[in-house]
Amino acid sequence: MIPEKGTATVVKHTGSHYLLTRLPEWDLFPAVLRGKIRLKGSTTTNPMAVGDIVDYTFDGTMGTIDKIHPRRNYIIRRSTNLSRESHIIAANLDRVYLIVTLAFPETKLAFVDRFLVTCEAYGVPVTILINKCDLHDEALDEMADTFEEIYGGAGYDILRISAKTGENIDRLKELCREGINLFSGTSGVGKSSLIKAIDPSLDLIKTGEISAAHLQGRHTTTFYQMHPIAGGGYIIDTPGIRGFGLVDLEKEELSTYFPEMLKVMDNCRFKPCTHTHEPGCAVKEAVENGEISSDRYYSYLGMLEEETKYR
Repeated sequence: MIPEKGTATVVKHTGSHYLLTRLPEWDLFPAVLRGKIRLKGSTTTNPMAVGDIVDYTFDGTMGTIDKIHPRRNYIIRRSTNLSRESHIIAANLDRVYLIVTLAFPETKLAFVDRFLVTCEAYGVPVTILINKCDLHDEALDEMADTFEEIYGGAGYDILRISAKTGENIDRLKELCREGINLFSGTSGVGKSSLIKAIDPSLDLIKTGEISAAHLQGRHTTTFYQMHPIAGGGYIIDTPGIRGFGLVDLEKEELSTYFPEMLKVMDNCRFKPCTHTHEPGCAVKEAVENGEISSDRYYSYLGMLEEETKYR
């Protein structure tokens, strides 16, 4: 029985309607947002996200969301057209799993870097999953090795995985057993198939085939939704993301969201240092010495130019 008043977690939203539950119970009930609630100073398209903790009142049929609790972290993006509007993907996360594929389709490193910077900026732990390893030939295995050198060297946990063969699925199940986990990535990387491999009972998630013509995945998830996992833990599935624009990041702080740069920047001669033209820059020296990936450094320069241009 749902109490008349209480605290709950948002597990799904479609437009102006929400589905709540009182974790760890899975007692779902519908709710709408009280009209007067607005996030002060917010330019987001959604006032509330899956994972938000709220206070509610319940009349026996429909709940009303009266208050949104402060978020301990969240993932936010803006569209690639660099509009001022942004969208909160999910909130109060214990871990994000960024799913990438090296082919069929190829996940661009620029997307990976922007996603990781957002995780760093908003305090969300992240693990990178290299999916579809069953499709790898020798060349793709070498690409996976290089990917691991770049991002493992930057300090990120990386797991090679395959929903088809089951490679490292048991390991992923263990990792997801505690807390709330977000699965995200570009379209077609196999998020829904991975979730079904983790818990086959989650048959509400439809999977789609890759468009051979464009090697782009079709959108198979049309809303954000949290699911309980058999054995413990929760997964939030998200629609495939085609672009990931940064939100509200100061260009002077951008380099601090690259863990490998953060390790050495105290040794820069000038403070603050943009790591672009200054002499005695420890970051540029680390790039020249191969201690920091040049791909990551050029991603940083691209983001720096973007943040400078559109501020």
